[in-house]
Amino acid sequence: MANAVLTLSSKNYGAWSLRGWLLAKFSGLEFTEKVLPPDDADMRAEILLLSSSILVPSLMHNGIKVWDTLAIGEYLNEIKPKSGLLPADVAARAHCRAICGEMHSGFGAMRSSMPLNIKAVFPKFKTWSRADADVKRIVEIWSDCLTRYGGPFLFGKKPCMADAMYAPVVSRFRTYDIALDKQTAAYCASIWTLPAMQEWIAAAQAEPDDFDELDAEF
Repeated sequence: MANAVLTLSSKNYGAWSLRGWLLAKFSGLEFTEKVLPPDDADMRAEILLLSSSILVPSLMHNGIKVWDTLAIGEYLNEIKPKSGLLPADVAARAHCRAICGEMHSGFGAMRSSMPLNIKAVFPKFKTWSRADADVKRIVEIWSDCLTRYGGPFLFGKKPCMADAMYAPVVSRFRTYDIALDKQTAAYCASIWTLPAMQEWIAAAQAEPDDFDELDAEF
């Protein structure tokens, strides 16, 4: 029986929950899920970007509680050092941490104008200039990593912490019909077809629509 519990919000709308869940999957940690109900304050805070201090997802493991997605990733890397959540090479590891930090603290315009909604598709969605700048920067990060480390994932042959951090962006780009070059489109396909990602997507598709604020026709 798993001695770890991962508390999550919505599978369809919870970008940070997706990141934490993928980190746990990539690490190989056995865990059970605790999904918060739609009226829970922490759930709505994560999904509707209402708080800068979000306590979902959170991981309880061997009596230790860890929240904040980056902290969860670092903790999992410590207890599962052979999982490859962070690259073995010191320079690559520093690079990985830097782009994870950039995702963690940045791209607010994209997040607010393009909320995660796995079930939705908005063809020819019109992004505004600040969100366009965020998209451009993310594509730059991906292109640099894929060229530098050879793909198909950001730091080589297997998914790591950075891929978990950017996975919700892959979904956003699909939902909002963002045009990509061949290299970054292939990266998105690699993330989207991961067994763990497909498991999450199936759960998202089966989830009731409880957040009308995020289902508007843009």
